[in-house]
Amino acid sequence: MNRRNILWLVVLILLPLASFSQGIPNNENDYLITLDTDYGEIKMVLYDETPIHKMNFIKLANAGVYDHLKFHRVIDQFMIQTGDPKTRNKSRDYDPSIIRKTLPAEIRPNQKNIYGAVGAARRDNPQKSSNGSQFYIVENPKGAPHLDGDYTVFGRVLSGLRVVHKIAGVATDKNDQPKKDIRMRVSVDTVKRSKIERFYNYKY
Repeated sequence: MNRRNILWLVVLILLPLASFSQGIPNNENDYLITLDTDYGEIKMVLYDETPIHKMNFIKLANAGVYDHLKFHRVIDQFMIQTGDPKTRNKSRDYDPSIIRKTLPAEIRPNQKNIYGAVGAARRDNPQKSSNGSQFYIVENPKGAPHLDGDYTVFGRVLSGLRVVHKIAGVATDKNDQPKKDIRMRVSVDTVKRSKIERFYNYKY
């Protein structure tokens, strides 16, 4: 292989990597997630300690997968759940292959199901693998410690817990589904970690 071919090979390898790295926060920045719901905004941050879940969420949010989805499972004094693509009420404008069926568990002993925790929903399975898109927010001020060690907690709410309580308090049917649809749009902003710490009183 001559030098020219080697140079092109190096370019082909590095170009995708360079594109992938664009927009990924460094040690100075992080993603600030906004869930714009029918009841107001919920601001969230995702944990660096659960990188698979974090980057999967960002990828889906940026692709618009979460837009127009409804909160399909709501249990007062426990949690609210959303992220099921089947609940979308608009035409799909993304490639469905972007949604992974499951994600490997990233259960960390220091990431608990505290008040405002963001966790990955899942079906029962020995590996405790997470659903590829669905997530829940713990609404009980006492947390949900019975979930610790069994579900991946990959973020927490920074502001908007009043909105979480409003959603959790709506009338539901026997399947814990709100009788009136509650939908959301999700946006992602790259923000300096120092600003997140200062504005939301959050410590990395």
